[in-house]
Amino acid sequence: MPTTDGWGQGIQLTSMTDAPDIPGGIKALADGVIPRGVLRFASASSRGGTLVGDQAPVDGMFTWLEDVGRLELRVDGAWVVVSVGSRLWTTIGLSSGWSQNGNSQGTFQYRIVNFAGEDTIMFRGGIGRSSYPSTIPGSFTVNSTALPASARPSSLRTIVVPCSDVNSDRITLKLDITTGGQLTLYGISNTAKPPWIGFNGCFASL
Repeated sequence: MPTTDGWGQGIQLTSMTDAPDIPGGIKALADGVIPRGVLRFASASSRGGTLVGDQAPVDGMFTWLEDVGRLELRVDGAWVVVSVGSRLWTTIGLSSGWSQNGNSQGTFQYRIVNFAGEDTIMFRGGIGRSSYPSTIPGSFTVNSTALPASARPSSLRTIVVPCSDVNSDRITLKLDITTGGQLTLYGISNTAKPPWIGFNGCFASL
């Protein structure tokens, strides 16, 4: 009769005393090994259409979705994202009046990562400004081009970002990340005209 693997995974292995059945032995091995590996699918819908019936997903199963480049784990009957890998940083073009590398913190950039099962936008770098208009507007949109759809939150996100205390009576500003892809700063005023604003360590869920 078939034996099981020595790693306690319940994979059926054909025994020398079993009646010859090469197709059956291969199927038993495949049925035991494939669900324990990482299954690749073109998309979540492709996965849903394939993992049905006897091949229905079970807890502990991993899948890789090609269209979104995402590894997911089956937990408590649902697919959850596993936070792995790295994403490239993208430089953010700046509106007139702003410059890159404020306070030597590097170029203002963003990337999309998965953090604790949730897509997240991360920022790094800094921006600077040598002068402000004589009449300070209520807000400053710092990016010259809206973020792409993949980097826009499902609803408004508001985070705090640090700024210089030189020529400023405050050391933080408010940054709104809008659903339209704008990065808008609030808090600059006649008494708060910081020469640089930083974004290292700043992030928000999408």
